[in-house]
Parts: sequence; C-alpha cells; structure tokens
Amino acid sequence: MIPDKRAVARALAAKALVEGRPLDWFESLYQKARDEGAKVPWADMVPNPNVTHLFKFLPKFAPLQPALKVACGYGDDAEWLAAHEFEVTAFDIAPTAIAECRRRFPASKVNYVVADLFAAPRIWNGRFHLVWESYTLQVLPPELRPGAIRAISQFVAPGGYLVFAARGREANEPKGLMPWPLTRAEVAEFTACGLSEVFFEDYFDKENPPARRFRACFRKLDEVESA
Repeated sequence: MIPDKRAVARALAAKALVEGRPLDWFESLYQKARDEGAKVPWADMVPNPNVTHLFKFLPKFAPLQPALKVACGYGDDAEWLAAHEFEVTAFDIAPTAIAECRRRFPASKVNYVVADLFAAPRIWNGRFHLVWESYTLQVLPPELRPGAIRAISQFVAPGGYLVFAARGREANEPKGLMPWPLTRAEVAEFTACGLSEVFFEDYFDKENPPARRFRACFRKLDEVESA
C-alpha cells in the first residue's frame, strides 16, 4: 500500500478544527517536517506548474512590479516570481516555513514575512500588481473561505492581476478530506470582490491518480475603467 503523504497534515488539521483553532496546524506541520521529517503535502520544492502556466494569459509586466505570494510555504513560487523580475513579498502564517525560506535562499531578494492572511498589514491593500494564490483556500474550512477571498482580493492593485489554483469539485459532491476542493461558485466569489475573470480552466492534472483542479486569472479594474 502506498503511504498517504497527507496523513500527518490531515490528522493535525482535524485536531485543530475540533479544538476550534483552524489555523494553528500549519505551524505544527512545518515543525514536524523540520524535526521529524513529516511530509508537507503541497511542498514539491519547485514552482507550481499549475500556476506558472497561467502567465501565458497575462500581459508582460514591467520590471520590479510589486508581487505578493500568499502562504508561500518553502518559497519556490516566490523565488520564481523574483527570477521573473518582480519585486516580491511572500508571507506565511508559519514562522518555521519562513525560517526555512530564508535558510534555503540566503541571497534571496524576496521579502519573506510571517503574517496571517486574516490580519495582514493594511499597507498591503491595493499595493500589488500581481498576487499569486495557490492551494491556500483548499486547506481552509469552507466557512473561512469568503473572508480569505475578500482579503486576497484586497491585495490586488487597480489594474493588477490575481493568479489562482485549487482543487475543484461539483457542488453536489462530498467535501472529502483535506485538501477540501472548491466549487465553481466559490471561485466566482472573487468577482464579487471587484475582480473580473480573464481566464478559467477546469481540468485534471498529471498526478497519479489525476486530481481535478480549477485555475484562473482575475484582473482588478483601474480607476479609469471603473469610473
């Protein structure tokens, strides 16, 4: 039998939910990964190909445009953005994850920050021309997702873009185990937060077995367009 690479994460998430602290398990998981070699299931140690694919649908960005990586984990996505000439801020709620980013990339130009999505610095609102969100919403219980979507949408500057990827499911399908797939209606909540959908894809990836995913690009109207 193939070991479940998500077993430790699922156990920690389940315990945290029962105890009413649904965000605490991320730091616990990264600590277990550091101290016991536990698997962080979303950490493939390479930039997420499900998101880098989306950049073909975006315009060319000028060098040093501000970009934000939401829940950066071990930093591979943030470093990809930096290598593509963005001025990158990357945050994670887990201090151990941020410490590992700094250890892995000691000469990095990325500004790595410990921060909570639900209590992020207000100065970030409307600041970033590119926001990258992948796999964060799918590890949050559904009741927290609307607030998370609002927070992520607020980061996008007028005229800026959001790239997004998550597991997907039909609304009548079971929620399943963590990571909990999103419905199409949940993804559409970004448009209710002032973003317009530029591209959307519902597809199966190349995992074994294949996982159904949604990925999308959104754009926030600039001041002239919204006038």
